[in-house]
Amino acid sequence: MSKSVPVIAVDGPSGVGKGTLCQALANHFKWHLLDSGAIYRVLALSALQQNIALNDVTQLAQLALNLPLAFDSHGCDVKVLLNHVDVTKEIRTEQTGGAASKIAAINSVRTALLQRQRDFRQAPGLIADGRDMGSVVFSDAPVKIFLDASAHSRAERRMKQLQDKQNHVKFAKILQEITARDERDRNRTVAPLKPAIDALIIDTTSLSIQDVFNQSIKYINEKLAL
Repeated sequence: MSKSVPVIAVDGPSGVGKGTLCQALANHFKWHLLDSGAIYRVLALSALQQNIALNDVTQLAQLALNLPLAFDSHGCDVKVLLNHVDVTKEIRTEQTGGAASKIAAINSVRTALLQRQRDFRQAPGLIADGRDMGSVVFSDAPVKIFLDASAHSRAERRMKQLQDKQNHVKFAKILQEITARDERDRNRTVAPLKPAIDALIIDTTSLSIQDVFNQSIKYINEKLAL
């Protein structure tokens, strides 16, 4: 990993628009993209497939060290591969997301995945999407952005996504899952979800993705003197 390669770290809880913003930034700058949440989701999916308990620290850490994960970035969308199988849709379920949040609190799992994430730092630059990209993984990143939004608005966005896919969902259940995930992520002892000290915080509750993109680009251009 070369520390001379610039990183734009974008953190925040689920449903704030991190993925959409990071994809837009990667397209704008023509930089590499790291979706760190996908790595934890793939690990969670693999554990569920192998019936590994989500509190089995030893097996989960071993699985993390040898996770057969790959990203296929050919075309418009990034495909996530587990054992050469496209699992992009499977890792976006609520079950997998909840499991990922649980195993992400395990210190040995985070340690096993840390270098794998840092290896994505390649020229000309990296857009890193996650929960501890600016605070831990790329703490020296020249640009750090933290997106936030109310749990209610994030639940509404998630419900719309699921309805668009013709999934029958209940708002109360989604809100409960988001709130529980926030609680785990913000209060875990290892790399808790919080803005880096030098991060720009953007509340996306009442902003369009274009508003968020415009604010981010302005800030990035100032920080990198572009």
